[in-house]
Amino acid sequence: MPKTLFQNIVFTIIMALLMVYGMICYNVALARGGVENITFLLALHELPIMAPIAFILEFFVVEKLAVRLAFTFMRPTDRPQFITYATSLMIVCIMCPVMSLIATLLFKEPSFGTWVQTFGMNLPMALLWQLLYCGPLTRLIFRTLFRKQLAADAEKAAQPQA
Repeated sequence: MPKTLFQNIVFTIIMALLMVYGMICYNVALARGGVENITFLLALHELPIMAPIAFILEFFVVEKLAVRLAFTFMRPTDRPQFITYATSLMIVCIMCPVMSLIATLLFKEPSFGTWVQTFGMNLPMALLWQLLYCGPLTRLIFRTLFRKQLAADAEKAAQPQA
């Protein structure tokens, strides 16, 4: 969806904030034995640490790798929605173990077993959160923010080439 560098930066910021906040809420709820009202406030304490890490990883490393991986089983002629889903799937498959490792090192008793457990608990939630909620919400917010620019780009693309 993003067409320019600025749009890609904005899109990645929105995605990182929503994805990281949702996953922190999930992990806080796991640690506290369930979701409580305080869960959403406690999650805000880790957000300023984890969101920039997620942004940097996603923007500079993971996005390009995920697109390459997605096109190992997708074709450019496939439906754009399926390409989006495949790319999102690959992003989660890369980001989840890395972010789980970082969270384990920063916020838990670091050990291989703790990281494996954290990753194992996070992967199903990360996939569902990304594909069903966070991804669509991020795209909606992005389309809303860039409505005029996206409409102008679509109009320009629809004009016959001379």
